[in-house]
Amino acid sequence: MNGQNGSAFMPDEDLLNVILADLKRTVREYTTAATESACPAVRRVFNDLTMDTLRLQGELYAQMGELNMYTPPSKALRQDVDKQIQAAQQTQQKCQQFIQQKTGQAAGFAGIQNNQSQQAGTNNSYFM
Repeated sequence: MNGQNGSAFMPDEDLLNVILADLKRTVREYTTAATESACPAVRRVFNDLTMDTLRLQGELYAQMGELNMYTPPSKALRQDVDKQIQAAQQTQQKCQQFIQQKTGQAAGFAGIQNNQSQQAGTNNSYFM
């Protein structure tokens, strides 16, 4: 089975799909390493590696798209994207609140948040 490049290994499209999948996996691994790094210098290295790999993945994806070797996913509805963003923001806020509570900074923050909740006309029992 010869590919378009004349090799007997595998067709170009299959080979590029394997490389693309490997780049995606590598980004996940680098991201995990960065989040688990205690040393700022090591974290910075993994952040740089993540960004370089994302750039490579994007370039390969674009090239494969131009050659009709990769079908992009269907477009997401704006309301679905907004819903995911809102859920992520809520999760981030809960994490920040938890961290502040555990580090002893919650008292001042809770007062500010409770004040903001009352001004917005909402009653958030989490802060009461």
